Amino acid sequence: MEAISEARRHIDNAKSFLSVNAKKQDGLYQDKKYVKIAGHTAYTGILLVLNELLGEKNKKTPKSVEWYQYELSRIDKRLLSSFTTAYEVLHINMGYQGSKSVKVATVGLAEAEKIINWVETRLEKTQH
Repeated sequence: MEAISEARRHIDNAKSFLSVNAKKQDGLYQDKKYVKIAGHTAYTGILLVLNELLGEKNKKTPKSVEWYQYELSRIDKRLLSSFTTAYEVLHINMGYQGSKSVKVATVGLAEAEKIINWVETRLEKTQH
């Protein structure tokens, strides 16, 4: 379950970028650069576990968000909803736009952890 521990490391790193470097003040992060880094880092962690779950053979070719959404829609609608939220918050709002809202980041990271835990549970069941 290397993908799970690697994904958790990504989430921990994202949290560290926010708490150590982004400088929280009055509900906002002060440094957009580290918000962007944290968003991309956390989103990458999600993709690691989803590729493990979905048995993605060709890992060198990045898949589109629509590909992940389609695959997840066939497995679990709540997981799809979590992924869509995480994509919008971590990848778009934080990663590209550098949203400075602490609340937004908290939601994105919580969804990421929910996805990782769901995948871990699912993979444990298939290995037993």
